[in-house]
Amino acid sequence: MSLKFWKVAVEAPIQNLLTYIQPDNLKIEIGSVVKVPLGKRKVLGLVIDTDLSTQENLKYELKQIEEIVFPDIVFDSKFIDWLNWISNYYIHPIGEVFSLCLPSLDKRGKSRKKSATDLGDRQYKKYQLTNKQKEIFTQIYNVSQTFQTHLVHGITGSGKTEIYLDLFEEICIKQNKSGLFLVPEISLTPQLLARFISRFSDQVGIFHSQLTDRERTEEWWKFYKLEKKILIGARSALFIPNPNLSLIIVDEEHETSFKQDEKLKYHARDSAIVLAKKLNIPIVLGSATPSLESWNNAISGKYQLYSLNERANQQSLPEVSVIDLRRREKGKNFQTSESGQIIPDWCSKDLFSQLKTNYEKGYQSALFINRRGMSQVTLCEGCGYSEDCPNCDVSLTLHAKSYLVCHYCDYHKNFVSECPSCKIGELKNVGIGTELIEQDLKRLFPDARVLRVDRDEIQSREAMENFVRSVEDHQVDIIIGTQMIAKGLDFPKLTLVGIILADLGLNIPDFRASERTLHLLQQVAGRAGRHKNEDLVKSLVVIQTYNPDHVAIQMASKHNYIDFANLELQDRKDLSYPPFGKILNIKFQGLSIDKVKEAANNAKKILLKLCSNQSSDIEILGPAPAPLAKIKNNHRYHILLKSKNSSNLNKAYRHLMLQKNWVQSGVKVVPDIDPVNLL
Repeated sequence: MSLKFWKVAVEAPIQNLLTYIQPDNLKIEIGSVVKVPLGKRKVLGLVIDTDLSTQENLKYELKQIEEIVFPDIVFDSKFIDWLNWISNYYIHPIGEVFSLCLPSLDKRGKSRKKSATDLGDRQYKKYQLTNKQKEIFTQIYNVSQTFQTHLVHGITGSGKTEIYLDLFEEICIKQNKSGLFLVPEISLTPQLLARFISRFSDQVGIFHSQLTDRERTEEWWKFYKLEKKILIGARSALFIPNPNLSLIIVDEEHETSFKQDEKLKYHARDSAIVLAKKLNIPIVLGSATPSLESWNNAISGKYQLYSLNERANQQSLPEVSVIDLRRREKGKNFQTSESGQIIPDWCSKDLFSQLKTNYEKGYQSALFINRRGMSQVTLCEGCGYSEDCPNCDVSLTLHAKSYLVCHYCDYHKNFVSECPSCKIGELKNVGIGTELIEQDLKRLFPDARVLRVDRDEIQSREAMENFVRSVEDHQVDIIIGTQMIAKGLDFPKLTLVGIILADLGLNIPDFRASERTLHLLQQVAGRAGRHKNEDLVKSLVVIQTYNPDHVAIQMASKHNYIDFANLELQDRKDLSYPPFGKILNIKFQGLSIDKVKEAANNAKKILLKLCSNQSSDIEILGPAPAPLAKIKNNHRYHILLKSKNSSNLNKAYRHLMLQKNWVQSGVKVVPDIDPVNLL
């Protein structure tokens, strides 16, 4: 009997496929998940292709495949083709890409009494689509048998989700096929999940990081085995190899959390589009504030564009008031209201007045700031000493007036007011966070029910469900929160939103800073006034800022995404930044700053030589220290490559890594194609 050879992608940092022999007792096919020897250990592998080699012309002895690990799992050729694309485009070993596609645990267990989709007794009625919603639904449904990227640009509250629900019902449920609904983890709220479960009952599965390994394994198998027809999940849900997939919808497609920052640095939205193309199925992207990449693709005709310019219930968008913080009286850390109350520095008189009026009328308010803790910096006014993280290039954040925390490496230390440097001065709190605002609000409104919503308070599914339930039942008057309250929430009594400091995202050294700021402001503002109220109370958004004339704040205050996008696209075009060019961020990190710096400089020389030897359009920026120059004791440098074509960047990086002796041990080199964060 002639030997049969297979090319296998092994779960290891190896770029190439390895060849193994098929033993007589195993029936192996392309797409099988197997266990193979690699050195002295055993690893998982995916059978990618046959190898036509023969034992006679091989210069080394081949090892045998040991076993088929998941007999019930066979990846089809289109899915394997997609995994190859992921590996090549994001420059990551295919074996490590494939490992993301497997269930968390080796075996299924017994179903638990409380499943991941048990959200209580919430019921949501099926709404009749408006004429505009019907038009969009019909146009997408009519071409649902083939690949097309559809972008639904709809203002907050315009009813995008109702269109999604009808598409899933007609394309997936009624045709006994599967659908995937990708949302940012932050948008996986109990309200969103309950709407799907209320509509589709036990046909809905859920997949995200807050599930246990056992729950994720159960949900994985149910979707793979077609026991669940619709899967709602964060970016990792994209890697479940469902053989019956017929529709992908990516909601809040602009969200940067769709880009993974660790290990395989893939973008779930872009990867989902490629998967839909390979499967020849439709994909729908939805957002009130689309990414500029998607918007440019839509207005240029590459994507099909649909617009929803009105809220589904005919409610008007909230009025927006921009408060110029520069006009406050200088030198004071407090103000005095008309009634004589002392107002803290973070709260303008206008915002305080609106909070007071809204509370007295019995309606709910939400205050947003994207910072946790009591303060962001503690420093001595006498000598200038500040409490910084010993492992990272950041200041420690004060929590509960008792301990300091680094939000990057989780370093903790107790807070002592005496300055450890001069031994004379006291450490003062500078800056604001959610804890400080909560404390001040409880003083300003002693009878109000105040709730803080951030990662310190909400660390589990149950905590998130309790938060939503308490606000829905009007057991809360004022919410203070971070990005956790910016998306996916719909509270009938919420009529006032205050944005404490709109400038936080504008001061980041990143060409996407303005875009991210506009996204966040419009999404947060969209939580206000989503329902009519008996008293005809107008909904209001108060934006506090030191940059009232900034284009992102001006356009957000007018709910004008389109004009902002046109202006920003022109700036990007002038600088050849995405979507008019591709960028590759090459990161160098290690414990020795000298080694890191030397590696970055050597890489620059190699890349310059490559570009000079051929007609290349690659522009090389750097090397330079990363804006966050040290994280977890690792010093960080980066080089930014720009080109019209991503394949040029890919080739340049691969050429760099083929060169010898330019990087010392202890320095890690990490490529990031299409980065969304340059910090």
